[in-house]
Amino acid sequence: MSAEPLYRRIAAELRGQIDSGELQPGRQLPAELELGDQFNASRHTIRDAVKALISLGLVEVRPGQGTFVTRRIDPLVTTLSADPASGFGGGEGATYLSEVSAQHRAPAMSAPRVEIQVATGAVADRLRLAEDAQVVSRHQQRFIDGQSWSLQTSFYPMDFVLKGARRLIEPSEIAEGTVAYLKDTLGLKQVGYRDWITFRSPDTNEVVFFALPDDGRVPVYEFFRTAFDQNGQPMRVTVSVFPADRNQFIVDVGAVPAPRLGPDA
Repeated sequence: MSAEPLYRRIAAELRGQIDSGELQPGRQLPAELELGDQFNASRHTIRDAVKALISLGLVEVRPGQGTFVTRRIDPLVTTLSADPASGFGGGEGATYLSEVSAQHRAPAMSAPRVEIQVATGAVADRLRLAEDAQVVSRHQQRFIDGQSWSLQTSFYPMDFVLKGARRLIEPSEIAEGTVAYLKDTLGLKQVGYRDWITFRSPDTNEVVFFALPDDGRVPVYEFFRTAFDQNGQPMRVTVSVFPADRNQFIVDVGAVPAPRLGPDA
């Protein structure tokens, strides 16, 4: 039986140091030459060992800086099956804040960035608008425990603003929530929503915001949530982006007890 390759033995040794805490999260690995002397190995062998650790997500390369032990992230579990008639659910608005707080974490959101755009692609299709129609977008960055966690942009037909829902174009929070606001202002009642979930590599902006590896090995979930009014018409499309390294999701169906989450689970 052939002996285990040296690079694997080195990777196992370094992994043991990471698991034991000898190499703390965020700490830089010794340089290749130093590791080569430590393990009496060639530079090529050391590189193979480091590549093995990278593939396991234990270390990451920061261009121009070196190789660092990956910081471990405690994932947030989001329940997607909240009552749609309530106007919230699955990480939106007030539910996002309450779900995060219930898991003894600290949520935060940026002030909305509001823009008037031309509807294109998936947004135009899901809102059943012509591709040259105008929409209002409300974009927010969301954080947990001070770390970037998700991005969320909601799109509304510009027609809503023209009919009187002018707070949609104000760059400030709508305290009662946009669902309640649209009901009170335009008589539109959200009766349900459809989630369309995709999985892809992060784009350049997402790599920077979430501090992800730029090789695409950490993908993102992209949720397209289309909300419908009492007439069966789409009234809002919310696009949310969640990195896979810090988010998990639960879907409840039927009469099931609430999941046990957080440090007291």
